[in-house]
Amino acid sequence: MTEPKVYTVSELSQGIKYLLETNFRELWVEGEISGLKISSLGHTYFDLKDANSNISGVLFRGFGANLKFDLQNGLLVRVRGNITTYDKQSKYQLMAKEVVPAGIGPLQLAFEQLKKKLAAEGLFDQARKRPIPALPQKIAVVTSPTGAAIRDILSILERRYANMHIIIAPVKVQGQGSKEEIAQAIKDLNEGFPDIDVMLVGRGGGSMEDLWAFNEEIVARAIAGSKIPVISCVGHETDFTIADFVADLRAPTPSAAAELVVKSKVELAANISGLEKRLLQSLRIYYENLQGKFHRLVASRPMVNPLVLLERPTRRFDDAVEELFAASADRVRNAGEKLNLQTEKLKALSPLFPLKKGYAIIKDVKGRAVKTAAALAPGDRLSLQFAQGKAEAEVLSSSSPEAPQPGPAKTEKKSEERGGAQQETLW
Repeated sequence: MTEPKVYTVSELSQGIKYLLETNFRELWVEGEISGLKISSLGHTYFDLKDANSNISGVLFRGFGANLKFDLQNGLLVRVRGNITTYDKQSKYQLMAKEVVPAGIGPLQLAFEQLKKKLAAEGLFDQARKRPIPALPQKIAVVTSPTGAAIRDILSILERRYANMHIIIAPVKVQGQGSKEEIAQAIKDLNEGFPDIDVMLVGRGGGSMEDLWAFNEEIVARAIAGSKIPVISCVGHETDFTIADFVADLRAPTPSAAAELVVKSKVELAANISGLEKRLLQSLRIYYENLQGKFHRLVASRPMVNPLVLLERPTRRFDDAVEELFAASADRVRNAGEKLNLQTEKLKALSPLFPLKKGYAIIKDVKGRAVKTAAALAPGDRLSLQFAQGKAEAEVLSSSSPEAPQPGPAKTEKKSEERGGAQQETLW
């Protein structure tokens, strides 16, 4: 009986590795990316899954550099590569050499991803775009020096406005290094020629791959950062690039850009002539209006008889004076009535008021009012104040209310009247 073959761990791992790499070489696998991770060395690790299964995958940095789009979780892709194992972990994985989107081309996917990214940053917003000068004096063109685009642009500019100052920045417009040259040319023109009025950036038509340099992020950001207004003119009328969305103005073709950037001398002359006619017409209408106003002013009543200008102010002054007098009279009358009323009240409070009813005010020789009979003694001299006139009297006798004296009292009174003195005796 032969003994069974005994493998070491390394032998078994190497055998499995050989079988997998021999039988699953150069295959395509379709699935959804998940668990995407990028190492510090630039290698991309991911899982590729469908509804029931999952397989690990790796895309080393050298192969990943050729990708035109970014790998993202949830993206359905097709991966070309081979199956291998990692001996130390007994784990098999898909070693990717090429990744393409499933259902859409890689360039189109890259275009959509970058467009979405830059739009979110506001680089496409209309508010940040600057107007193109109507009559630029200095124009820069960033394009290939040997392509048809530059010939068309120069021909149109020469025909429409021959004395235009043109600066050409020659660059590669496709292939390796083209995106860097285009971006650098835009930056150099901004730094070296700040007096440029407008810049044309573009090339003639071609496939999406041919136009791809104008879909690169480095070119888009150079255009967005330009202080000089930029007109993009890439490809044909149906071609759209990222540069078109970022630029201040998109021209459908390089020829159209040249026509947009300057007006022909014929058009300018026609515009000036039209403006001249409109100006003369406006001046004539303005003069006629002034003339009509002058004639109406000369024929008006104030010009014929200037005194009519005083009629209304005079009438208003007279009315105001009458209103003032009327208001003053009412106030004086009201004040007089109030004064009379207060005078009557004051008279009623006067100590002389009772004298009109026959009373008198009695004072002693010192001028003090005598209020009671007890304050008097026989022989006292008194002064009597009447409503009209004064009199002097002598007390013959006095008595208090508690001890009335029998018999009538006899006093002697001297009376003073206007025109002389009169003496009488009162009982």
